Amino acid sequence: MEYVKAFLVGGLICMVGQILIDKTKLTPARILVLFLTLGVALTAVGLYEPLVNFAGAGATVPITGFGYTMAKGTIEAVKEKGLLGVLTGGFAASAAGIAAAIFFGYIAAIVSRSSDKN
Repeated sequence: MEYVKAFLVGGLICMVGQILIDKTKLTPARILVLFLTLGVALTAVGLYEPLVNFAGAGATVPITGFGYTMAKGTIEAVKEKGLLGVLTGGFAASAAGIAAAIFFGYIAAIVSRSSDKN
């Protein structure tokens, strides 16, 4: 059942993104920023945590989950370090995910072959 919940919630988030791409004039970059900001805002008001508890990876893997991770890291760092946590918390919490994305992107670039798009 855990996989079904993750699939449904993650799929719903992606479906909303696809609808925004298809039905609005928003660029994918603006939608990305919108989703990231939405993840931070929903975390700030306490609505994203229950979604993460319900759906697990279905809520943490999409870009809204990245916003959730940064906001949660910032909140925890502010509790521990005070005002300095505002500057460091989000980066510390999301560093592993960013490092993994860079590493696997590098591996994919080495393994794949680039070619002209013509």
